Amino acid sequence: MLRDSAQNAKGNTGRRLLSYVKPHKLQLIAGLLSILILAAVQVALPLILGRGLFDQLLIGNGALEESLQYLNYFALLILLLFALKGIFTFTAVYCMAFVSQRVVVELRNQIMEQLHRLTLAYHQERRTGEAVSRVTSDVSLIQNSFANSLPDIWRDGIITGGIVVMLLSLHWKLALITLVTFPMLLYAANLYGGRLRRLSRAVQERVANLSAILQESLAGIRIIQAFTMEEHEQERFAQENERSFAAGMRSAKLMAAIWPVAEVLLVSGMLVVVWYGSREVMGGRLTPGELVGFLGYIGMISQPVNSLTRAFGSWQQALGAADRIFELLDADCSVKEPSHPRTLGRVEGRVTYENVSFAYVPGHPVLEDISLTVEPGEIMALVGPSGAGKTSMVNLIPRFYDPTSGVVRLDGVDLRELSLRDLRQQIGLVPQETILFGVSVRENILYGRPDASEQEVEEAARIANADDFIMALPDGYDTPVGERGASLSGGQRQRLAIARAVLRSPRLLILDEATSALDTESELLVQEALSRLMQGRTTFIIAHRLSTIRNAHRILVLDGGRIVESGSHTELMREEGLYRRLYDAQFHKEDALASAESRSLLG
Repeated sequence: MLRDSAQNAKGNTGRRLLSYVKPHKLQLIAGLLSILILAAVQVALPLILGRGLFDQLLIGNGALEESLQYLNYFALLILLLFALKGIFTFTAVYCMAFVSQRVVVELRNQIMEQLHRLTLAYHQERRTGEAVSRVTSDVSLIQNSFANSLPDIWRDGIITGGIVVMLLSLHWKLALITLVTFPMLLYAANLYGGRLRRLSRAVQERVANLSAILQESLAGIRIIQAFTMEEHEQERFAQENERSFAAGMRSAKLMAAIWPVAEVLLVSGMLVVVWYGSREVMGGRLTPGELVGFLGYIGMISQPVNSLTRAFGSWQQALGAADRIFELLDADCSVKEPSHPRTLGRVEGRVTYENVSFAYVPGHPVLEDISLTVEPGEIMALVGPSGAGKTSMVNLIPRFYDPTSGVVRLDGVDLRELSLRDLRQQIGLVPQETILFGVSVRENILYGRPDASEQEVEEAARIANADDFIMALPDGYDTPVGERGASLSGGQRQRLAIARAVLRSPRLLILDEATSALDTESELLVQEALSRLMQGRTTFIIAHRLSTIRNAHRILVLDGGRIVESGSHTELMREEGLYRRLYDAQFHKEDALASAESRSLLG
């Protein structure tokens, strides 16, 4: 039962993979027809040489002049055949390369689209290197299979079939002796194929692990060098590299074992054919030319059979890679688009939580029974100890996650009834860790609204206190910022993120510890820019530095996933609850650090 299930899965993967070829069937047909003609030419050559050259010319009893004329025609025929072979070889290679490249483009586009569609939960549970491996090495295996393995299977299958027909037509008894070895070859190919596919999948998993470690190391190179952990990371990579080597060698060992077995079976069959065929020539039941042609076909058959074995192995490897790709493409997106989304219309910005609970892991809630209404234009600050649920709470607004129970509404409409695009276009996000892309300053700001004019981009930069430093850059707004904005300071990156949010002109604003990692001067500039940005917008502020939220209209204090206090800064300070304790502890800590720093500077 398990074996039948595995065979069905294997067949489904193959059919699904081949479905990517359908849009390019004209190129595929042209390539396969060219391969068919090439195979026919190759199959015909031994018979032409055997009967045409040996029986008609070398052994024939015709007149010398007639024989020489026949030889000229024979040479022209061979030349013509090889000229045609060259034309159809070009056509076959070009068409199959076109098909394979288009399949790769489609697969990569689908993988990228799916990676962008999948929720934060999916990405946080998996390493980036796994996705990189599927886009690169897995897809490359499939490309190689479509460009080489499938044409080889088609060509060598035709050649093998044609050779069998020719052998039977020349001497059926001798052909039957030869064909005894084929069932054994097919059995060996089937036996090795399943194991090879499993080993190929293991190899690709190891490659994905290597990619993940490499990505982590490059992303964290500053920390690695600062803590002198280079040797540790090199050792971690080397160990995984050795595991990848071991998995690759298991696959190579199996591939290496297939060819000698096939060759021994073929050579054994050929020896029997030579012995029996020579007896038939001596008995006058077979001409020398026919035996030469027969032996030529026997000699030919080893190449397509060996090639078929290799191509079959490569196809199994491609199926293993396809399994991993389709596993990603079929991953369920927990945050789904509504089938008939509601239109937002004019957005006021009222956000309502109705008995909202949320858990990343079932049975372990991080938010419990949250009920809250945030009025349009209200500035709401969320504070509390680490793990209290602050970020989880605001992550429900752009639907990075959906509540486990309860409802989050925007202007009275359940967020799950809105299209993700319409909803998120109303939200501006300024995170603590600013993500910039390796393009120009202008292009990074335009992420807020790609169709904005140059004047709107510059106005957004001025509101974000970014215009001055941008104009001081070598190429102004056209200056590349480097990978993840590496050429800019933290404050400059943050102000670009604010400019991006300004350009979007959102009704809802989420500030996730937007100033916690900045120095005092940068913080003042960013706070001034944020004050402009928040005007008239419903704003959620997550802040560990409580001094930055004194002017919030309302402060929510979360603890253990519940709202334990709510009010203005003044009101909460009078209550002497959790907020007052957090504020006093932070104030005393900052004061102690300042005193220690002063003592250090004074010696």
